[in-house]
Parts: sequence; C-alpha cells; structure tokens
Amino acid sequence: MKLRNFLISTLAIFLLLSCTSKKKEQKSSEENTVEVHPLVFPGGSDTSLPHLFSNNNQTILSWVKSINDSVAQLNYCYLKDGNWEQPIEIITGKDWFVNWADYPTITENNGNLLAHYLEKSSKETFAYDVKLNVLPKEASKWQTQKVLHTDGTKTEHGFVTALPYQDDSFFITWLDGRNTGSDAVDAHAGHGGAMAIRAAEVSSKGTVSEEVLLDPKTCSCCQTTAAITDNGPIVLYRDRTDEEIRDIAITRRVDGKWTTPKFIHKDGWEINGCPVNGPKVDAIENNIVVAWFTAVNNEPKVQLIFSENGGEDFLAPMLISTKETLGRVDVEMLNADTAIVSWMETIAKKTYLKAMKVTKDGIKSTPISISVMGDSRDTGFPQMERVGDKMYFAWTVHDAKISSIKTAYVGLDLF
Repeated sequence: MKLRNFLISTLAIFLLLSCTSKKKEQKSSEENTVEVHPLVFPGGSDTSLPHLFSNNNQTILSWVKSINDSVAQLNYCYLKDGNWEQPIEIITGKDWFVNWADYPTITENNGNLLAHYLEKSSKETFAYDVKLNVLPKEASKWQTQKVLHTDGTKTEHGFVTALPYQDDSFFITWLDGRNTGSDAVDAHAGHGGAMAIRAAEVSSKGTVSEEVLLDPKTCSCCQTTAAITDNGPIVLYRDRTDEEIRDIAITRRVDGKWTTPKFIHKDGWEINGCPVNGPKVDAIENNIVVAWFTAVNNEPKVQLIFSENGGEDFLAPMLISTKETLGRVDVEMLNADTAIVSWMETIAKKTYLKAMKVTKDGIKSTPISISVMGDSRDTGFPQMERVGDKMYFAWTVHDAKISSIKTAYVGLDLF
C-alpha cells in the first residue's frame, strides 16, 4: 500500500512538472509573438514581391500588384510615424516578368528615387529586360521604361541590386545573359553560353554610364548583392566555375579598378544547376558582413562571415542554421562588430522566418521567430531593414491562393 501511494505521488509530481514545463514553453512562445508588432499593409490583396529600403532619409516599401492575368502594377509607400502611408503607383503594364525570386526594387538618394521592374522581350520564358524608372527630386512624375542595358539580345537580364551612390546617383549591378545565345531556356538551365554579372552607375535622370563586366561566368539565377564601403562598391554573387562549383564570390572597386573575383569562403558546393538562393551583404565603413546559403553534400546550411578590411580578407565563417534551413537570407549591421541575420527554416513541418544577432567574436543571441511562413516559392524572399531602434520585416503570404504582403517590426532590444 505504501509502495502504491509512493508511485501515485511520484506520478502526480511528474505530471505537474511536465504541465508546468509545457506552460512555460507555451508562455515563452506567446511572449515571443507579442514582441512582434504587425503593421497594416495598405496595398490590399493580389500583392507580392515586397522590397524594403531604408536610409537616414526615408524608409520605403515597394511591391507588385496583379491587376489580372496579364497586367501588373508596381507600387510603393513611405513609412511615416511608424505606419505605412497610402500606396503610390509607379507604372502599370503588360508582358512583365513577375517571378518569385527576381523581384523589383526601389532605392532613394538625396530625394531622388530609382525603381526597376522586368519586362519580357520575347515569348521565351527567360527572355526579359531590366526597365528603370526614375523620379528626380525636383520632378512630380516618374520617368519610366528606361532600359538599363542596350545589348538588344532576347535573353535574361535581372537579379538587380541598386544602391545610393555619389551625391545623387545610384550604383547598380545585375545578371546579364547577352552571351548565353538565342535559347534563353537552355541558358537558364545552365547550358549554352554563360550568364555574366555587370555593373554601372545611373544618374538621377536615368542616364546609364560606367558600365563594366565584373565576371563573365556566374550562376544564372541567384540574387546579387552589393554595398558601398569606404574603399568603394563591392559586389557579391554566386559564382560558377568550369567544375560547377557555385560558391559565393566578391569583387571590389579599389582605386577606381575592379579586383579579380574570389570566393569569400571555399564551401566547395558542386551543383549542376542554379539553387536560386543568393547572398546578402551589409557594410559600415570598411567593416562588412555576408550571409549566404550552401548545401555541400546535400547538407543545407546558412553561414555568416565578417570582414574588417572591406572584403579583402574574411574571418572564419559562423554556422547560423542547418538541417531544414531554406536560406533566403538577409543581413543588417548594427555596428562594426554586430549584425542581425534573418533566414527561413522548417521545424517540425512548420516553416518560420527567423532572425538572430551575431557578433564578430561569434556570440549569438537566441533566434527569434518573426512569423510562420509558407515553404513554397510563392513566399518569395523576406525583407529586413533597420529603422532606428527597430528591425522591420516584409514577406508574402498566401491564403486560399490569394497573395498579400505582411509587415512587422521588433525592437532591437529583443535580440
């Protein structure tokens, strides 16, 4: 009888502790959710492909709205007093290339705006051009449909990165398929000629100058990324060797000349195809940080790496996420020694947008779950930008096959 009572008491204590533990876990999860502050997105439904831009002057969100099966619209809005203002239309048109991974962007420099979208140049799926739109600070109407490149080939041009540069101009880099031949489908699959990466300067009026070939052979459909260091612009992208090694490479403009591209870290990822998962970089003076996805030996992971000399050399990489990570990274420097990195990963059959603070010395904060996500391509590439003491996020959700954009912020003190 005493043994029976002892077992019952022990079981009761175990169940009590188990319930208490579960309640603590649930409370912790709820507290995490409470700290993520959603914002009302003004663009409505049938919207996707958000892009966030922020600097000392403005915070801007751009996106694409599907009017119908053949008509699309590029819109943007400003963040004011912690809320999104009403949408402003840039351009509406047909025959756009609207793609989950190759999305439009918007950039501001001293009151001048630059945005881009992609327009099909032939019936082939991967034949499209980059169209620039500019709004000089003294103008009241957008100047649209300016062509970034003048090669005239019916091939793929996209995966654009645009940044404020000089006093009122923009630095822009993109993947350029002019040498891939006439068959855009084969070129996109990695056959035929090679995809290249190019760069140029664009004035506030939309004039393109200083165009340069950075690398004649790159991966065909991973996002590019760039930053402006004290030494000059740097560009990072997924390279492609003759042996099909597709690691992340960097080229830097130093003393007016571009350096020979080199890997930031030798992952050795051999893959005969494009993983559609590009890197992200940020810089403060000559301190830079890079986040990227790789899957050597079919082991996916997200890594982070710092440089103290503008990308000439790099410190040891840090592991951010493994196993079920999907990549789709973003990164923001808080100071010369600290960054916030975001990524997507699947845990127990649920996919999350996560973020974490990392220091140059390898100290990592507990990852924060920003939102539950869909794991399909339709989710696109989540965006992250710092605004003051907050980190803002934007992403695409699908409900009953209807897409819309969600935005939210968390305080930096949460990391």
